[in-house]
Amino acid sequence: MKGLFKFLALLNKALLPSFTKRRLDLTQAKKWQLAIIGWRAYVTKNALDQ
Repeated sequence: MKGLFKFLALLNKALLPSFTKRRLDLTQAKKWQLAIIGWRAYVTKNALDQ
């Protein structure tokens, strides 16, 4: 299972935008941006913890 999350983390890094590099303010982020941030956090947590 950890291998799956590591693969997803690589896909996230390649395909999804990085909002920290853009210095996105979370209080003004749109819902789709918050969804991407949440997804990336979930995948990263599972890739590292298991």
